[in-house]
Amino acid sequence: MLNFTRIVALTLALAVLAPAAHADQKLVPAQSDISFVFKQMGVPVEGRFKKFDAQITFDPAKPETGKVAFTVDIASISLGAPESDAEVPKATWFNTAKFPQATFQSSSIKALGGGKFEVTGKLGIKGSQRDAVVPLTMTQSGTTTTATGVFPIKRLAFKIGENEWADTSMVADDVQVKFKIALTGVNKM
Repeated sequence: MLNFTRIVALTLALAVLAPAAHADQKLVPAQSDISFVFKQMGVPVEGRFKKFDAQITFDPAKPETGKVAFTVDIASISLGAPESDAEVPKATWFNTAKFPQATFQSSSIKALGGGKFEVTGKLGIKGSQRDAVVPLTMTQSGTTTTATGVFPIKRLAFKIGENEWADTSMVADDVQVKFKIALTGVNKM
């Protein structure tokens, strides 16, 4: 009975401590960026989100056990022009009053080699959930790990730009989301 008690105690201790091994992984907002590029009347327009947060559990030795949960404050959007910044929160575009956040929740992380990974999950924007595959490259410098990548979305799949703005001759359907996410507390790769 004593051995069984020790095994149970050890198992419980490991279960409690295992998440703590990654609990120190923190987003470094000042070194992170989420931006996007789309074309309006054929001209590239870049915007960015100023407020976002991430809860990440990642071990480079076991990427398949990792988890990523991301939230973006949609009202923090900036297109660099006050009139545009005033338009995008409206119901036709992002409807931030009803849908204040975009989310991403990973379902799997796959190592591709050479610091490259593929994160699969659900992207939620404006009440719509879509599957997303996010390729990224991770680099480390000192205590900071940086994940960078680009992935495409179709804005109309998320009802971004409804009614007359659904015409893709004015605003293209294709949007490239770019990110640079700096983290501390990730194990050495």
